[in-house]
Amino acid sequence: MEVCVCSVLLLCVCVYVTLQLIRFITADADFTLLWAAAVGRSPEVALSQKVVWITGASSGIGEELAYQLAAVGARLVLSARRENELHRVRRNCLERSSLEEKDILVLPLDLLDRSTHGEKTESVLQHFSKIDVLVNNGGRSQRSLCVDTDIDVYGSLMELNYLGTVSVTQHVLRHMIQRGDGIIATVSSIVGLVGVPLSTGYAASKHALQGFFNSLRTELTDYPNITISTICPGPVVSQVVHNAFTEQVGKPVSDAGDQSHKMSTERCVHLIVAGLSNRVKELWIGQQPFLLFFYLWQYTPTFAWYITNLLGRKRVQNFKAGLDADTAYFTKPKAKTS
Repeated sequence: MEVCVCSVLLLCVCVYVTLQLIRFITADADFTLLWAAAVGRSPEVALSQKVVWITGASSGIGEELAYQLAAVGARLVLSARRENELHRVRRNCLERSSLEEKDILVLPLDLLDRSTHGEKTESVLQHFSKIDVLVNNGGRSQRSLCVDTDIDVYGSLMELNYLGTVSVTQHVLRHMIQRGDGIIATVSSIVGLVGVPLSTGYAASKHALQGFFNSLRTELTDYPNITISTICPGPVVSQVVHNAFTEQVGKPVSDAGDQSHKMSTERCVHLIVAGLSNRVKELWIGQQPFLLFFYLWQYTPTFAWYITNLLGRKRVQNFKAGLDADTAYFTKPKAKTS
């Protein structure tokens, strides 16, 4: 009898482990986020009529975030440097939702011009009287080797990605502290947790954001209704590679390469919206094998270093040979076209 019970328990354990392994293999986000997306508060309930300010809203993740938030009834503030693109996004939001024109404010914003951030915040408050959610999405990436990169590129990355984000956050945070409620969500990256070659400055700026917001979260323990959420996507289809810094400020990327292997922008943003709706503090988003890297670096860093060095060496070799640095991992390498 005891043997039968033990056999059944062992079988149950094996089935459970197998199911969890299958779940992990097919997962594209950490289990906390996937659970929130499956059974948590729906965006229609959590975010309807909330005022959400999105920086970097003219393309990529920011643009798609505007569409999905508009669809659930959130009122929007769209910010970026390109005002004409913001108006295009605004028109699309109105066409895809039941929002009225007064529900979407186009607010041009330059993250580098920190002297204007207080004035911009006041403009939002004058229009909507509150800010429920700030999504720090604006920024640029990098594609260059450290030894070839001008120091001005590193300065520009820190000024834009880090200090620009911190500046806007400070102004909005003062308002949220007065209200005692709000969400500040910042789009970091997998490279905010893991260093990768060709992105030394970009990774540094995202590591800085991770440190800043992790520290800020602990400062706000007296304000339990203010949530600091850090969003860490792996590779996602967007304009981030097209707009990346290279070895010189102002020099464009010669070829952004094929992005078909990356997660779709729509799926990434769907998960972000689920995380915002349920106030998840850190979101890991990425298809396999990138999601595996999050877990390896979290729980087995020594092994993670070994794997990262192997892949990093290949990435640098591809880049030096004129091949696309990313797609060569997944497809037969093709030389870059000029």
